[in-house]
Amino acid sequence: MDARQLKNPLPAVGPAAAWAGDGAGKSADGLRPQTSGPTATRSRSADAPPRFTWSLDRSSDVGRALLAAGRRLQEAGCNTPQLDSALLMAHVLGVSKAWLYAYPGRRLSEDEITRFEALARRRIAQEPVAYLVGYKSFYGLDITVDRRVLIPRPETELLVERTLARLKRLIGQGRAPRVADLGTGSGAIAVALAVNAAEAIIYATDVSDDALAVAAQNVWRYGVGEQVQLLPGSLLTPVPEPVDVIVANLPYVATAELASLPAQVRSYEPLLALDGGPDGLGPIRALLETLATAAGRSKLRPRCQICLEIGAQQGEAVCALAQTILPAAQVELATDYAGLDRMVVVTPDADG
Repeated sequence: MDARQLKNPLPAVGPAAAWAGDGAGKSADGLRPQTSGPTATRSRSADAPPRFTWSLDRSSDVGRALLAAGRRLQEAGCNTPQLDSALLMAHVLGVSKAWLYAYPGRRLSEDEITRFEALARRRIAQEPVAYLVGYKSFYGLDITVDRRVLIPRPETELLVERTLARLKRLIGQGRAPRVADLGTGSGAIAVALAVNAAEAIIYATDVSDDALAVAAQNVWRYGVGEQVQLLPGSLLTPVPEPVDVIVANLPYVATAELASLPAQVRSYEPLLALDGGPDGLGPIRALLETLATAAGRSKLRPRCQICLEIGAQQGEAVCALAQTILPAAQVELATDYAGLDRMVVVTPDADG
């Protein structure tokens, strides 16, 4: 992923509803000094500002808590403060977002307030909501995530759509397609493919044992263990047989751009899943060079398609790279719904 697409990694929503409820006229939240006793603030130096921690009024109901947290998240620079607040509250209460809007006057217990405050403070510190609630919605599935894996992005669903279209054509021809998902991370792509194409076998590889452990949770959660094989190793190396499709969301942020990523990305998501080397194309180049070797070609079935997610400004560079390394290949650039470069599809034996 590139710095441009990660400026707003969570979807935007419309204005949140405002509630008065039975707490109208009361302070919705409080900024309470962190002190250890009644004289703690007096011991500070005269020029040191007091330290504050955000907290809720202990009589808060759902509506007032959401308004208070949303306000504070907005002040902290969160792009979708109302949505973030609602997701955290729904997680604490074990309900849907719709329920929150239906019952804004429901009083919160002390335990619920404490848990919500803890999550909101972490979000104020820019920790991603997906890590706080433990999942991210992707292609209609709730994918388990934590700080060991990159959070799935909506634009990656385009890889799933393109791959599924290819798989369904093959299945319609009576074939049992094979897929290699390289750099699987949380397993989001592999699991989405397996759930939507029961005849397919997916080999999901990753160099990170931590990532494969998270992927295993998602494979188990959706009961696709007979379809998805999780394999440790780099790129195509562990794939045991030729495949019909290679799908790869490899790291593609240039090393120099990492520091300019939003804090919620650079401070929390795994660097291994982001850093694409000096020009952002290191892992993609390595894959294409592998495909140019006899060993790489041995992993491809006839007319195999390679679907690569790319950065929004990398289309021309990746297409040129593919044509240089695989001169006989057919190379196609696809854009996302915003018209940005998002995917390159390579067919190495287009004339075969």
